[in-house]
Amino acid sequence: MRGARSSTAASVGPFSVAALLVVTVCAALALAAAGRETSRATAAASVRFTSGVAAGEPRSDQVTLWTRLDRAARVELVVARDRRLRRARRTRVVRTSAAHDFTVRVTVRGLAPGTRYWYRFRSGRARSPLGTFRTAPASRKSVTVRFAWTGDFDATPAPGAQRPYWNDFRIFAAMARERNDFNILLGDTIYSDSEVPGALRPIALTVAAKWAKYRRNLEQRPLRQLRASAALFSHWDDHEFVNDFSPFEREFSNGVRIDGRTLYERGVRAFRDYAPVAYSRRLGIYRSVRWGRNLELFFLDERSFRSSKASAGWVCDNPITGEPDLAPTAPPDKRALFAALVPSLAAPVAQRCLETIRSPARTMLGRAQRERFLSDLRRSRARFKVVVNEVPMQQFYALPYDRWEGYEAERRTLVRAIARVPGTVVITTDVHATLVNDVRLRTLEAGGSQPSGVLEVTVGPAATANFGLEIDTAVGRSGAGRLVDDVFFEPAPPAGVGMRCSVIDRFSYGQVTVTGRELRIVPKGEDGRPLREESGRLAARSSCAARSCCRCRGR
Repeated sequence: MRGARSSTAASVGPFSVAALLVVTVCAALALAAAGRETSRATAAASVRFTSGVAAGEPRSDQVTLWTRLDRAARVELVVARDRRLRRARRTRVVRTSAAHDFTVRVTVRGLAPGTRYWYRFRSGRARSPLGTFRTAPASRKSVTVRFAWTGDFDATPAPGAQRPYWNDFRIFAAMARERNDFNILLGDTIYSDSEVPGALRPIALTVAAKWAKYRRNLEQRPLRQLRASAALFSHWDDHEFVNDFSPFEREFSNGVRIDGRTLYERGVRAFRDYAPVAYSRRLGIYRSVRWGRNLELFFLDERSFRSSKASAGWVCDNPITGEPDLAPTAPPDKRALFAALVPSLAAPVAQRCLETIRSPARTMLGRAQRERFLSDLRRSRARFKVVVNEVPMQQFYALPYDRWEGYEAERRTLVRAIARVPGTVVITTDVHATLVNDVRLRTLEAGGSQPSGVLEVTVGPAATANFGLEIDTAVGRSGAGRLVDDVFFEPAPPAGVGMRCSVIDRFSYGQVTVTGRELRIVPKGEDGRPLREESGRLAARSSCAARSCCRCRGR
């Protein structure tokens, strides 16, 4: 895909900082005769902007703007520093393309740092919604930064229904009300294989089927509202491809059989058509982004280069169930404790399975990305460093194959390296729960607990099955998720994993505030209020002082 573009795309060169901007997207067209131009304008009046607008990948001097029409048409983009777009000037005109599902993407350069802009697309008499974004402040500028993140959302209805099965995406309206500098949609931004009961088939394996999933999600007004309200960083995880995806496998869950590289190319194309995102063949969607003096973000791509899962080839199948063992790395005493609830845990784990999980030959990041990330992290001069991580690094043992626990040697290498960089925290989604804990090097293994001092906060889901429900389903018993939470997640080692906070049955997002002295994270529910655990206690509000983030403390 070298040199390919994910949508009708254009790049606009530098402008004077003082000048207001207007950018027109489409290939240059010669002026037509007056009669032909009139007929074209009439036709353009029936064009519709169907999926809102978005401003992606904001930097201090540029941003990528996005929209979609319902057909091939000419479109122009107006960008200005006032919301009425009064002093804008025009440049060029081009057409959308069915090859990219009529999406448009344009990178606007020459912007002023730390500045709010407004923008709108136009095609004939049709107008897109008004969008706004703020550019990143200069790296020497000490300002307060606010952002939120969540992931895992699916607007699929139940069979025969019209409304989304899980919820109406209201969590995105709550995030929009925060008036953040930017927001992060961190993975599973569609579900190619939906978790809605009875709605699994057909699984979206083609580009066109994945486009349809993105369009369905964007039919939900709160998501369009969030994308128009602030700049956006988009990131994928597995369900943009298929559940527990690795590009080096050919068989996946739910009976999917397809060449992983083929599915990867299709997923990348569809994702880039609908998410204005930075991508390269060498590093995938890894990028680091500086946001003033106090914050730098590091986005890890954990799908493009990962080795096959340890469970591939059936080496981790439990002899009782014939399926991957539910907790292969859990100590024997913990497996025995839960065997009454899950009888398969009484069976021994194959030594080959454990050796594969621990093998240093396996990787999630790939060598080039891992070396680039660790170099960028060590060289960062920001007060706080936030690692934006698709799958959890912390240990909690249940089905580790798709998480960092399933790539244990590389996990330990990264955790040790991150722990040596003061002011670094990790934020995550994927497991459909709010889980706050230290990314321990060792939790229940022989030798006792070994904290790293690195805080990880996992939030979500936004709109799909929560972790508690998934546990209930996996073991076939209502209330099993709550039991696991009470007797395993919450107790401190060696009795359990000692979560600072565990909420496994609520939709959630994380709200982050960064100043020159503190990084503060507050997990929130879909009503925008701080999340509470089952006991009624507020979920951990975690904060770190600039010089002592290795000793972050809940409060």
